[in-house]
Amino acid sequence: MSFDMASIAAVLSDDSEPVQSLFTTMTGRWRASGMKVVGLLGESHGIPDRKCGAGVVRDIVSGRPFAMYFDTPPKGGSCHLDPAGLEAASTQLLDQIATSDLVILSKFGKLETMRAGLIGAFEAAAEAGVPVLTSVSEKHRAAWESFAPGAAYLAPDAAVLEGWRRGLKGRRIPDSPPINPLAP
Repeated sequence: MSFDMASIAAVLSDDSEPVQSLFTTMTGRWRASGMKVVGLLGESHGIPDRKCGAGVVRDIVSGRPFAMYFDTPPKGGSCHLDPAGLEAASTQLLDQIATSDLVILSKFGKLETMRAGLIGAFEAAAEAGVPVLTSVSEKHRAAWESFAPGAAYLAPDAAVLEGWRRGLKGRRIPDSPPINPLAP
């Protein structure tokens, strides 16, 4: 398995919520332009006083949410991350990938470093030659670079993501409307 490094990019950020919001905005723009974007966008669980921020991932095409947290952490742990939710989300996404123009996967995180979670979707996109956009935290940067050496890092900015998207080669990439820097 190997990625075309010009077609895989990550936003490096330790704060997932603004990146997921940006991914949601860009997904809407790109889909409105006719681009077939598939994947999973992260959403916070919104539960206060949790050390672990795991919430849900939502399928871009169907809108179906997949919980990725336990109500109470496993015995002896403080992380509420539930691998089964992410693996179910990844599995249901596999049939969408080969016919898509772009795959957005919420993040390459703890589970992916252990070859679990969304790893199957990352690998399916690489095998199909479909561009991938994701996020990664500094904590998991080394594992990401081992998994996708030479992948691009993008600033968390709509214009930067649009520039990367326009630079994708060999795919059906429709034009998007101009970015309004004043729009939320």
